[in-house]
Amino acid sequence: MVHREVLRTRRLRLRWFEPTLEADQRFVIELLNDPDWIAHIGKRDVGTRQQAEAYLREGPRAMCERLGFGLYLVERLADGEPIGMCGLIKRDHLVDVDLGYAFVPAGRGQGYAREAAGAVMDWARERLALQRIVAIVTPANRRSITLLQELGFADEGEIRLPPGDEALRLLGWSAA
Repeated sequence: MVHREVLRTRRLRLRWFEPTLEADQRFVIELLNDPDWIAHIGKRDVGTRQQAEAYLREGPRAMCERLGFGLYLVERLADGEPIGMCGLIKRDHLVDVDLGYAFVPAGRGQGYAREAAGAVMDWARERLALQRIVAIVTPANRRSITLLQELGFADEGEIRLPPGDEALRLLGWSAA
């Protein structure tokens, strides 16, 4: 199967998720059920391959097809192992495009999130000509807040988004 590659860095490949691919389904089940995902992003009730296929088809893949960007699977170039997702999201409740990322435990603490998110930001500026990008983060997710600040994002205060109206930190990056 030919995967639709979007970006390549020194150590990583970012590509479209393939909803019918068993490996992508199994990976998204692992990622979405990771305790850190649940704590910082929320429970998604994706526990079967069928639920994973629907999540990927209706979420990341549909956004890629509709807008030309979305969340991508992040794989290590060295072994093809999926370690996370990273990309851009257009949420109904945010004016600006949102940078999002999450990694499984095996993909954390090695600079992969920084490498993937930095590549997505470069791509968003250069190829998509985005002038402003935001990110939303739970206040307890200090590692993500630090990473976003390293990428040039500034804290813009608290925001609440449906459905749960949980207090989140809004960070923004502008080209100006």
